[in-house]
Amino acid sequence: MTTARYNRIVLKLSGEALSGNEGYGISPKIIQSIADQIKEVVELGVEVAVVVGGGNIWRGKVGSEMGMDRATADYMGMLATVMNSLALQDGLETIGIETRVQTSIEMRQVAEPYIRRRAIRHLEKKRVVIFAAGTGNPYFSTDTTAALRAAEIEAEVILMAKNNVDGVYTADPKLDKDATKYDSLSYMDMISEGLGVMDATASSLCMDNDIPLIVFSITEEGNIKKVVQGETIGTTIRGK
Repeated sequence: MTTARYNRIVLKLSGEALSGNEGYGISPKIIQSIADQIKEVVELGVEVAVVVGGGNIWRGKVGSEMGMDRATADYMGMLATVMNSLALQDGLETIGIETRVQTSIEMRQVAEPYIRRRAIRHLEKKRVVIFAAGTGNPYFSTDTTAALRAAEIEAEVILMAKNNVDGVYTADPKLDKDATKYDSLSYMDMISEGLGVMDATASSLCMDNDIPLIVFSITEEGNIKKVVQGETIGTTIRGK
C-alpha cells in the first residue's frame, strides 16, 4: 500500500519519547529517527502537524508536588515543550523538510505565534507545523493541546506515538502479565474504565468533535507511515 488514508493529521509525541533510554533530555539519535519517519509521511502528501510534550525536561505536576505554585510550574513545562519543538524542527529541516514552530506564548525571536489560519496555510503548503507551549494556559495538558489543535485545523485523526507501549491495554502490561491489548474501543469506555490514555478534557474534546485517536509505538521504525497508510497496529479509539 503506497497511498495515505488521511490527508491531515496531528502527531502527538510525549517528551519522554525524545529522550530514548536516558529518560531525561533530548537524544539526537531519537530526534533524527522521528524526523525520518515524519519525512516518510510528508512524502506521501500528508499534511502533518505535531504536538510535543515536555516531560523529558520538566513536568508541571512534579513542580507543584514540590510546593511550587502550580501555574508557574505549568508555564515552565510549556517552555520545555518549546525546547523539544525547536530540536525537532532542526532535525526535520536538516533532512529537507520545511517546518514551522508556532507557540501559544509569544516568543517571536524563536518561533511564530500560534495563528490558526497561518497554521492551516503552512499545512496546505506541505510544511510541517509544530505546536509548542501547550494551550498557553496552566492546568491543561499537551494531550488537550493535541485535541484542541486537531479540532481547530480540522485534522482527520490524532496519532499518539508512545515509546514504552504499543497500544492501550486492560492494565499496565509491565505490572500485569495478564493484561491484554485493545484493538479498538470507544472514548466512553476509555473514560469509564480509567485507562489513562489521555486526560478527561482531551478525551471530551476528541469525542465531541468526532476525532479518532490511534495509540501506537514509535520505537519501531516506519510505524507512523504504517498507521497513516491504514495498517492495523496499536489501538484505535473512536467516539462510538
